[in-house]
Amino acid sequence: MSGDPIIRFDHVGKSYGVNDVLTDVSLSIARGEFVTVIGSSGCGKTTLLKLINGLLSPDTGAVYVEGRDVSTVDQIVLRRNIGYAIQGVGLFPHMDVWHNIAYVPTLLNKQNKEKTRRAVKKWMEVVRLDPALARRYPAELSGGQKQRVGIARALAASPDILLMDEPFGAVDDITRKALQDEILRIHREQGVTIVFITHDIGEALKLGSRVLVMDHGGIVQDGPPDELRSRPATAFVRELVGG
Repeated sequence: MSGDPIIRFDHVGKSYGVNDVLTDVSLSIARGEFVTVIGSSGCGKTTLLKLINGLLSPDTGAVYVEGRDVSTVDQIVLRRNIGYAIQGVGLFPHMDVWHNIAYVPTLLNKQNKEKTRRAVKKWMEVVRLDPALARRYPAELSGGQKQRVGIARALAASPDILLMDEPFGAVDDITRKALQDEILRIHREQGVTIVFITHDIGEALKLGSRVLVMDHGGIVQDGPPDELRSRPATAFVRELVGG
């Protein structure tokens, strides 16, 4: 992991009508970090994520990815270098597993079908999906299998950044633990920068090399898991970790 910031928030504010969702947020994420984000519902976690890949624009301040102001770059080009995995996966129901994973590589590789084939094969192996599942449709998969397909699809273009919005929230505890172990392995082996939103403090502390705690539109603590456990910065963090 290099110390160069791959993502930077510079005094960012975002409101929906009269509701301030983010207030004066400044943040720098180094290349290769695994950052988990936790906080109460409505604290701005998902808004933070959507500002990174340009799905939302800040009202004040600026968001930079790879040193470039997100608002000034081609949004399609920006998102090709950012994987996005969400709870419930959002797979295309009319496409089989292979074509779901191949969707973005096909757009990027145009007529180079062999390059796309290699990408799909690689990422199915990385997320440990049985090749026999390639021609199955989402309705024929278990929750854990769907989530693995979603992760493979998000990574299929080999992005530098992977954004994950409560991706394991809809699976059972056993499957969730297995998926947590898999994403840690993928991070270790691939070196991708991950920003991972969760509502589960145990998950945040297990996965993140760094944990951001958000409350009322701001970051109230930012540090490694051990720091949150031993030196919670506010009563809110203390209650969160204690719970």
